[in-house]
Amino acid sequence: MKPTPHTPTQPPDGLPTYRLLTGPDDATFCRRVSEALALGYQLYGSPAATFNGEKVIVAQAIIWPSVQQALSQH
Repeated sequence: MKPTPHTPTQPPDGLPTYRLLTGPDDATFCRRVSEALALGYQLYGSPAATFNGEKVIVAQAIIWPSVQQALSQH
């Protein structure tokens, strides 16, 4: 079994512990989510999608693991 990597209690570069990523449903949005996951964020809830009359707009909440652990303890 691999050891769990140490995750700081706060995200890097002063980023917030909770973020809601939104944008058009395209490769750029997927890269933004992937980059956040690579930093150590975790998905929080299901993605959402809507149509604004021109294109599909998506949203995905992400949360820093220390916040997820605190929520799990309540």
